[in-house]
Amino acid sequence: MLMKKLPLTLAAATLASLLATGCAPLLIGGAMMGGVTVATDRRTSGAQLEDETIEVKAGARVREQLGEKVHVNVNSYNRVALITGEANSEDARAALERIVGGVENVQKVLNETAVMPASSLGSRSSDVVIQGKIKGQLIEARDLLSNAFYVVVERGEVFLMGRVTEREANRATEIARQVSGVKKVVRAFEVISEEELARLTPKPKS
Repeated sequence: MLMKKLPLTLAAATLASLLATGCAPLLIGGAMMGGVTVATDRRTSGAQLEDETIEVKAGARVREQLGEKVHVNVNSYNRVALITGEANSEDARAALERIVGGVENVQKVLNETAVMPASSLGSRSSDVVIQGKIKGQLIEARDLLSNAFYVVVERGEVFLMGRVTEREANRATEIARQVSGVKKVVRAFEVISEEELARLTPKPKS
């Protein structure tokens, strides 16, 4: 998700609101940035639209059916829905998976929810910082296309998604593990071949 640049006070208020709900996109220079940019996204345009719809529908259904029993985020990449956050019981955690799995076009659910009280504002603030550091390191890595990666951070645990080669996956994992504050890196990649990557890479104009 890419939003227009916000005034500093509005950006701060927006970030506080997002942290309060557990939703923490990357904040750079007053602009909110999600995991990928459409122009260089390796998903089809149809998959991108479906992922956005999955996130909206899943969020609405979870709020309606579970309310205060959970404090979670749902991120979808190429129709794989990743659930992170906290649930107050095993029953609520299981219900989460059923609800999200029942959303149209979801092909797979990765339920990484922990059964525990909701994370603190301090923990969520730390996650935003970690996410920013990882994204910054991916941008600086000359052997990677940073926009190919979707980065989610929850309580210091990093979840990496994207359509990438084994080489790219290993490199991004190495980068994430070296960032201060990271407790664990979970790879949720869709691994593609170098040949497929070559087909997906736009050809330079002659």
